[in-house]
Formats: sequence, C-alpha cells, structure tokens
Amino acid sequence: MNLRIPMVLAFVLLVPIGAPAKKKSPPDRAMLEKMEAVPCGAKQKGLSGLGSFWASVGITDVHSNEKLCPQYLLRTDDMDYKIRPMDMKHPLVLPVGHEVIFKISKDRMFVRVPDGDDKHIKKMQPYEVVAAEPNAIPNENASAGPTPR
Repeated sequence: MNLRIPMVLAFVLLVPIGAPAKKKSPPDRAMLEKMEAVPCGAKQKGLSGLGSFWASVGITDVHSNEKLCPQYLLRTDDMDYKIRPMDMKHPLVLPVGHEVIFKISKDRMFVRVPDGDDKHIKKMQPYEVVAAEPNAIPNENASAGPTPR
C-alpha cells in the first residue's frame, strides 16, 4: 500500500494532460469592389483664423485646397465596409477586383492582398473603417409577389 501511492502520483504527474487545441479560424476574405476619391479635409493658409478684426479691415486672404483621399469598398458575404488608409501621406493603392484578407480590431481593419506583387501589399496594412453596413440581399419571396390563395 505504501508503494502504490507514490506510483499513482508519479503516473499522474508524468502523463501529459493536454487541453484541447484551439483551431485557428480561417482568415476573413473580402472582394475589393471599388476605389473612389472622397474629400477628407482642406488645407487653409491665410488670415481667416485671426478673428473679426482683420475681416473688418478688409483682409480676408485665404487659400484653401480641398484634399482628396482614397476610399475603398470591401464586400464580404454579409457586410460592406468602406475603409480609408491610416497613412494619408503615403497611401498604398490596392488592386481593385482582387480578393483581400482582413482582420478587424476596434475601428481599424488590417488588410493584406495575398496575390499582390508588391512587398508592401503582402504585409497587413492598417485602414480606418469609415462605414460598415449589411449587404442588401433581395428576398426571394418578395420578388415573386403575393402568393395566390
């Protein structure tokens, strides 16, 4: 009996107790439908911010340039995402019509083009999610009209 307890303890400690391994879910995929240039701000140079004193004198010299940013439409099976690059100084141009792999974290989407030629496109690049809306899938019964009784 004295020998049996240490043997059982040694057996329990030596046998690995493995937790079930988590299976990695496949990465989310989407189709890059279109790119459009949208206004995302303006640069103003001049005296507009100095108050009403300068305006009353007649000095209202303001130069403004409207800034355009690329905005992409990513379409999944159930959602449409509108995204913009986080780095506006050097935005990467994504190939429209290609499939992309993405991951969402808070308000950012990390996008990668698996079949891209450029080394920067093959890495996960951060994009800002501007809008997300469900796909408008037409109901099959609604298009057929009312059913006869």
